[in-house]
Amino acid sequence: MRLLRTVFFAFLGLAATRLDVHAADDARRPNFVVIFCDDLGYGDLACFGHPTIATPNLDRMAAEGMKFTQFYSAAPVCTPSRAALMTGRLPLRNGMCSNKRRVLFPDSKGGIPAAEITIAEALKASGYATACVGKWHLGHLPQYLPTSNGFDHYFGIPYSNDMDRVNDGPKGREAFWNPEVRYWNVPLMRNEEIVERPADQTTITRRYTEEATKFIRDNKDSPFFLYLPHSMPHVPLFRSPEFADTSRRGLFGDVIEEIDGSVGQVLETLRELQLDDNTLVFFTSDNGPWLIFDEQGGSAGLLRDGKGSTWEGGMREPTLAWWPGQIRPGSVSRDVASTMDIFATLHALAGIDLPADRVLDSHDLTPVLQGTGPSSREALFYYRAYQLMAVRRGPWKVHLMTQDAYGPGSREPQKHDPPLLFNLDHDPGEKLNVADKNSAVIQMLLAEIAAHQATLVPAASELEF
Repeated sequence: MRLLRTVFFAFLGLAATRLDVHAADDARRPNFVVIFCDDLGYGDLACFGHPTIATPNLDRMAAEGMKFTQFYSAAPVCTPSRAALMTGRLPLRNGMCSNKRRVLFPDSKGGIPAAEITIAEALKASGYATACVGKWHLGHLPQYLPTSNGFDHYFGIPYSNDMDRVNDGPKGREAFWNPEVRYWNVPLMRNEEIVERPADQTTITRRYTEEATKFIRDNKDSPFFLYLPHSMPHVPLFRSPEFADTSRRGLFGDVIEEIDGSVGQVLETLRELQLDDNTLVFFTSDNGPWLIFDEQGGSAGLLRDGKGSTWEGGMREPTLAWWPGQIRPGSVSRDVASTMDIFATLHALAGIDLPADRVLDSHDLTPVLQGTGPSSREALFYYRAYQLMAVRRGPWKVHLMTQDAYGPGSREPQKHDPPLLFNLDHDPGEKLNVADKNSAVIQMLLAEIAAHQATLVPAASELEF
């Protein structure tokens, strides 16, 4: 299947060339950069309200671009949220989720299915240079790596930085309070080869940045797609020596401020090469903060709960979009949007038709970015693996079930009959259940769920192999 798909996309790329793809290049097809953090909370950036973490580059990105205040990941944990970003589809449609194993592990045999079409595959077939620099977490076996899924180049770690933990290190969480590189045997890969093990995480953000800016320079004369999924602020936390003990927020702040510096270098490279007016950059995260790690975990700000939950703090992400000349500086979008929408948006801006042979959960954000209209998204579905927990339409969010964020002693899922209802415009912290006053709204949302589920065909889990 994967070989047939490769041949198919190669044919498309050749056909596009024969149909004069250079004409599209002459029109300066835009470049794309997606910067994706790991476990970043809604309240962890200065431009989203953090009082002691300094993020001058992200603040400038917001001032020169657009801030999304209601932008969501498709899942409250790593693997499914990354699969959704790459494919524009809910994870249960392609099996990249599980009720038993929430993410892929070093002993997992599965990964992103060959039949899925990634953003990178679509763009590569249309003549884009593509690179993934950072944490992948969609399968570590050769057939699942970025280079088998549309990326020309890969440099990064194949799964989370807290995996491959060694047995002779400190027990329990002690290893996280005072982390050392040797406590985790995580591999650093270039394409399909391991080039360092354990990865030196004290310099990994800097090296990701160097790799990313080199890719931009090497491909400045052709359209490119750079996916830059940082390993952090997922624990264990590490930062380069020049960022050590520089933040008022401590180690966590050091890590965020180094990521901010990385963003600054990427944007400055685009400016220097005069690519800034032809490059759309998204900055967002895969899920909310891992709250159980106390000061080494982030903050969801005014939102409720964090990673692992479908309360707002688990899935609403601090998100910025930057494209000088196309996005009005200092603009703020309050449209409900999702990381899945990046798929349709990049297709539209690159002039590529969306796949017609599958159900997509992606909406083109071009009108939002350019200020010409709202998003076409009407509903947002909150899944925890295969379980639909909540749905949002307009300001209304109904919870069929709730479950606390990941952590020791977290409760089992609680079913709610009648469902809980919150007006997120009035109450973004989900403190005031207004179900008893809005029965008609609940019925409307239950009808939305019924329509959604009527044609839903979940795939078998890839995470349980």
